[in-house]
Amino acid sequence: MSHPDLPALTDATIGPYLAEAGVPVAVDVWAEWCPPCGPMARTLAELQPEFAGRLIITTLNADENPETSRAYGIMSLPTLLIFQNGVVTQRLVGARPKSVLRPLLANALTPYANV
Repeated sequence: MSHPDLPALTDATIGPYLAEAGVPVAVDVWAEWCPPCGPMARTLAELQPEFAGRLIITTLNADENPETSRAYGIMSLPTLLIFQNGVVTQRLVGARPKSVLRPLLANALTPYANV
């Protein structure tokens, strides 16, 4: 499974990426073996253009990046983590339709919306 048009983060790159992003970052944590991860990734890829320049949607393969998965307590996939200034401000577990993801991502544009 691939995540089209979305940057892929790793254990080594997530910290620097979040520190330098300058805008909120949504990280779609997924795995090859996860059936709902594919539809979630496609939905997020479809939403990315709506948020271009204001929010970055990225991916992280949980199996290939166990340190990050452990650090953020990822227990189920897919998990969407929303970071603002390097801090997780929102967490969504499980695949959701565009009608749920769009307002969640829009809410992330408000600084520390859910802290």
